[in-house]
Amino acid sequence: MKKMTIIEAINHAMELEMQADSSIICLGEDIGVNGGVFRATDGLIEKFGHERVVDTPIAEAAILGSAVGMAARGLKPIAEIQFLGFIYEAMDQMASQVARLRFRSAGSFTAPLVIRSPYGGGVSAPELHSDSLEALFLHSPGIKIVMPSSPYDTKGLLTAAIRNPDPVLFLEPMKLYRAISEEIPEESYEIEIGKANIIQAGHDLTIITWGPPVHLVKQVATAWAEKDISIEIIDLRTIVPLDLETIISSVEKTGRVIIVHEAVKSGGVGAEISALINEKAIYSLKAPIQRVTGFDTPYPVASVENEWMPNGERMNKAIEAVLVEE
Repeated sequence: MKKMTIIEAINHAMELEMQADSSIICLGEDIGVNGGVFRATDGLIEKFGHERVVDTPIAEAAILGSAVGMAARGLKPIAEIQFLGFIYEAMDQMASQVARLRFRSAGSFTAPLVIRSPYGGGVSAPELHSDSLEALFLHSPGIKIVMPSSPYDTKGLLTAAIRNPDPVLFLEPMKLYRAISEEIPEESYEIEIGKANIIQAGHDLTIITWGPPVHLVKQVATAWAEKDISIEIIDLRTIVPLDLETIISSVEKTGRVIIVHEAVKSGGVGAEISALINEKAIYSLKAPIQRVTGFDTPYPVASVENEWMPNGERMNKAIEAVLVEE
């Protein structure tokens, strides 16, 4: 076991997989000599050379276009998009090439690639650096979406993503890169893509979340426990595939649901989850589902981002709203 942050877990997972599989190639802006903006690829070019750790031009369409071509021809690229908001430049490659290659070729070709990208707010970043855009790719069938919130999950899920036969969008919470550390195994291990984590069991209400808000939710739940309110917390870990079984089981137990995410509210993943709960477990609900999310605006300037993102005050109001009599 070794204590690691999320950024260290990412680096370690890639190093172990690159040692085990010579077909894995990393590519992206400043990932080689500089080791990446956040140092996620630090030291990899010294270990594996310029042919396997490739600095690219500032051209997201070229990065993902090259990656899908490599994947189709037998390599396993790990492509880094420097910030998730920059992926707009490569939407054609993502939605019409990466996501559709297996379908379009009737299974003759696959695209075993990983697209890594930091996202999320609370770091006073400029425009387009903090956008949470997972819902765009929920609507692009063919891409798995992974969004870890801890070092242990990060390493296990990234390992599983690299070994997966289909494309995986691996989204990394910037705010948590170095904010937390925990003991994790030094050897390789996988966490199943598509399996949520019940962080704590509860019986009064369910909070469903993923990525950066997980730790805020835990803090809020601890405060409510002092008032004898038992909150079940589900960290989805992966958006596609979605662990609907765990969600519905929890809803049927507690009857009250809050969904927390940083992305804008309208058309977000929370809306899809809410619809699925209404389809599968509406008669178990004791109160309307609440969503605590970003607002329906572009991500704001740093001076107001803490009010824009989910926060404890808005979460407490949502909890009060669902704690109604049957």
